[in-house]
Amino acid sequence: MIRAVVFDVGECLVDETREYGTWADWLGVPRHTFAAMFGAVIAQGRDYRETFQEFRPGFDLGEQRAARAAAGQPEWFGEDDLYPDVRPALRELREAGLWLGIAGNQTVWAGGLLRELFAGDVDLIGTSDDWGASKPDPEFFVRVAEVVPFRPEEILYVGDRVDNDIRPAASARMHTALVRRGPWATIQWQTPDAQSVPTFRVESLTELVERIAKFNAEAR
Repeated sequence: MIRAVVFDVGECLVDETREYGTWADWLGVPRHTFAAMFGAVIAQGRDYRETFQEFRPGFDLGEQRAARAAAGQPEWFGEDDLYPDVRPALRELREAGLWLGIAGNQTVWAGGLLRELFAGDVDLIGTSDDWGASKPDPEFFVRVAEVVPFRPEEILYVGDRVDNDIRPAASARMHTALVRRGPWATIQWQTPDAQSVPTFRVESLTELVERIAKFNAEAR
């Protein structure tokens, strides 16, 4: 049975459209040009960070994050950046008695923003910077399993990427849900792994309550 649900952050809970737009502004390139290059890079199976290299060779994302912060333009997301189904889904899952967590590849700074946004809504928030391990490293999912008070087989990990979220979580013996939104899920949706690996494929987070209830009923 599924007793815990753990969510990825970017393009799962948080719509990153505005934030990537600010990176285009920081680089001094048109937003639609940055978005087109971003899509091309990930469609080729490359690391999304290579997008920055296309515009500025030698670009160091960590250094530039610090530079933005020093310039008073830190990476940021807030309530208006959450997908509209996030709050209803969390409420319904909580009412269904499920343990809830958030865990993604995020900085310590972003972890602070998440804790402000979701205080009291989830049982745990963890980031790659907190744990010293980033997806798709299996160690990230070892950490998830360590902090969730249920067996890996009772955890559902929800994400938008087959490569970073679904495959490694499934390898860690967790159930998985692939949500169809953002550039990765849109590009990967029809691939064999996207169709065969996830426990669930959903168009909205609010679908999870019914899907989990049906799954658990069949598992009894």
